[in-house]
Amino acid sequence: MQTVLISGGTGMVGQQLTKHLLKKGYKVIILTRKIPVLKVAHPDISYALWNVADQTIDSKAVQKATYIIHLAGAGVVDKKWTEAYKAEIVNSRTQSSSLILKALTNHTHSVKTIISASAIGWYGEDPSPNGKGFVEIDPAAAGFLGETCKKWEESIEPIEQLGIRLVKLRIGIVLSNDGGALAEFKKPLQFGIAGILGTGNQKVSWIHIDDLCRLFIEGIEKEQLAGAYNAVAPQPVSNKELTIELAHQLKGRFYIPLHVPKFILKIMMGERSIEVLKSTTVTCEKIKKTGFTFLYPSIEAALHQLAHP
Repeated sequence: MQTVLISGGTGMVGQQLTKHLLKKGYKVIILTRKIPVLKVAHPDISYALWNVADQTIDSKAVQKATYIIHLAGAGVVDKKWTEAYKAEIVNSRTQSSSLILKALTNHTHSVKTIISASAIGWYGEDPSPNGKGFVEIDPAAAGFLGETCKKWEESIEPIEQLGIRLVKLRIGIVLSNDGGALAEFKKPLQFGIAGILGTGNQKVSWIHIDDLCRLFIEGIEKEQLAGAYNAVAPQPVSNKELTIELAHQLKGRFYIPLHVPKFILKIMMGERSIEVLKSTTVTCEKIKKTGFTFLYPSIEAALHQLAHP
């Protein structure tokens, strides 16, 4: 039985990915700063200690791993972007990569592949309203998120010098019932309001969490995959389209569309408002050409499944 070591395994994506891996017959080791008192009662899940700040890791866990999935990193929209939190966002990604690299350099292991999370924050604003969409060879954007993603990817790339295959997934807005962006979209709907951000015309490149988990497993199982791939669904939508479709799925016809002005978002979110108002159209043609098919290619299919799980 092959073993997958996951950093960031206790987060939204990590928890769902663990379920997918178990169904596929993998053993899972979750790296954590503190072993949970109430462990998951599953014979194929175990926990191992690591501390990114101290640069310590359980070397035995690394030695047991066949594959590593690297998800660790502070939440980008969890807190106000102070200079201190910006540094935490960057360091939590680059220093965790450094720790994994150090462990693989200093200890014997049988790791074949690392699948590392990245994000479509790599790309900037759409250059034109009707552009074809960003592709993997496009350069990182200037600005905080573009620079962060560039540092993030560069921090894990030395792995290739150890002869380990590296796959980087640039992840779009993940739609899940367990948190993330969808939870924020749902909040106004509790009061029957479909909250459209700004004009609502900005493009959102999204992915259903189950398709994302399947992409991570695809990265493990298809040895021809290497380098960066955009982890987004084939059909980006506008913020307005996403919001109205979600309202339709959850409320039928009983909701009121309401635009949230830009200045309100800027007051509420500060610098982070740039990201929710930015239009970023990203294409998934590269991963599709490898034969990967999406279970939820359209926003209607994705939100219908999430509204009626």
